[in-house]
Amino acid sequence: MGIGKKALIGICIIASVGLVAAEEIGSIRPASHSDTLVAPSPKNATATEATKAETTPKEVPALAAPQTDPIVARPKLQPRDPTRGSVTNLPIPRYISLKGIEGNARRGPGLTHRIDWVFTHAGMPLKITAEYEHWRRVEDADGAGGWVHYSLLSGVRSALVVDDLANFRDAPEDDADVSFQAEHNVVGWIQECLPDWCRLSIGGEKGWVRKISLWGVDASEVIK
Repeated sequence: MGIGKKALIGICIIASVGLVAAEEIGSIRPASHSDTLVAPSPKNATATEATKAETTPKEVPALAAPQTDPIVARPKLQPRDPTRGSVTNLPIPRYISLKGIEGNARRGPGLTHRIDWVFTHAGMPLKITAEYEHWRRVEDADGAGGWVHYSLLSGVRSALVVDDLANFRDAPEDDADVSFQAEHNVVGWIQECLPDWCRLSIGGEKGWVRKISLWGVDASEVIK
């Protein structure tokens, strides 16, 4: 083989080696970026959603409104009438009489309360000013008294003479004949009362006397 042919073969070999080297070098170059977006694979999508779920703040559930009991309409209590007894519903004040010859007036409505006064005039008129269970607060013509058990009191009406000497007449008239007289603090049983006069029974005698001479009956009270 001549020299010229050998030189040509060498040139061809060098060119082939260069071409191979160029292809190898080009194989390791980074591929050019494409402007086209590629959808992630299902595996990568699952990982992305998991990461988003962890990093996204969780919504706090709203607090439930506290349960309240339904409003029940209650009937309004009518205020108690102060002119009526809380136990008997009878008028307050009102007059009664002492049933026996003695009655203990206590400081409060109960046997444990001390005795402040003792009534000793049988049949004397008393005025009830308050009620509590079986007890009545009473006072006499002088304002003395206390709480007395109701069993010691009577609904039979009596009156006390407050004049030094009261004239009892045959009729409810100032010019009627005087049937008898009664001194201060004498007690009589009421038989009848008109707006201005009362008829009492005292020691077997009966007669009319003006109300202003008595304690134990209201000025406008009528008793039949």
